[in-house]
Amino acid sequence: MQPAAGDEALENHLGGDEAKNYRQYEFDMVAPHVGRSLLEIGSGLGHFAEQFLPRLDRLVVSDFDPYCVEQLQKRFASHDDVDVLQFGLPTEIPIGEKVDTVVMMNVLEHIEEDVEALRSLAAVTAPGGRIVIWVPGYMQLYGDFDRKVGHVTRYTPATLRSTVSKAGLDIDVLKPINFLGGIAWWAAVRRGGVGYPDPRLVKIYDRTVVPATRFIERFIRPPFGQTVFCVARVPR
Repeated sequence: MQPAAGDEALENHLGGDEAKNYRQYEFDMVAPHVGRSLLEIGSGLGHFAEQFLPRLDRLVVSDFDPYCVEQLQKRFASHDDVDVLQFGLPTEIPIGEKVDTVVMMNVLEHIEEDVEALRSLAAVTAPGGRIVIWVPGYMQLYGDFDRKVGHVTRYTPATLRSTVSKAGLDIDVLKPINFLGGIAWWAAVRRGGVGYPDPRLVKIYDRTVVPATRFIERFIRPPFGQTVFCVARVPR
C-alpha cells in the first residue's frame, strides 16, 4: 500500500524549510550508520539524500510518485554517481550491485506488507549491511493526520522488533526518540483534535522542542517518543 501523491506531499511539508532543526536531528541520527553506498526509499524531493552526497561513492534515490521521480531526476541531473528509480514496496528492486546501506524515513508505516518490504530491501543490501528505519511511534498518537497521509500503523519498539525479526534481520539499534515531540503531538493532534499541524506551531516546535529534546536525549533514554528509530543489519 502506498499513500496518494497529495498525501505524501502533505506529510513531507512537516520536514521542509519550517523544520530545519528537525531535519538536522534526522541527519545526525542516521549519518553514523551510513556507509559508502546508499539506497533511500521514498526520497520525495531529495532533500534528505542530498546531504549524504559528499560522503558516498554511490547514491540511489527512489520514489513511487512520478512527480517526485521527475523532481529527483532534475535535482541530481549533474551527478553521474546518482541513480533515480521509480517503484513501490514490496517488489523486486532493480538496482544492480548491492548497496551497504538502505534508509527509510517515514516509509514503512505506509506499507501493509511491512515484513515483505524489508525482505525486498534485504535482498539488495550486502551481507553485514544496514537498513535504517525511521517510523512514527505509538498508536496512542494515531489520529486524523495519520489517516490522511496513509499510515497503516504507528510502531512501538516491540512491534518494530517483531517486524524486523520476521524479515530475518538482526538489530543493532532500536529505541524510541523525540520524547518531547511525542508529548507535543499528543497534546496538539490527539487531545487538541487538530487534523493537520499548524505550520506556525511547526516553526515554534522546531525552534524550541527539538533542541530541548536533543539535549535531554544525550543523557537519558526516553520511555516513549514520537518516533521509533531502528538500525537493522543483514546477516553475514
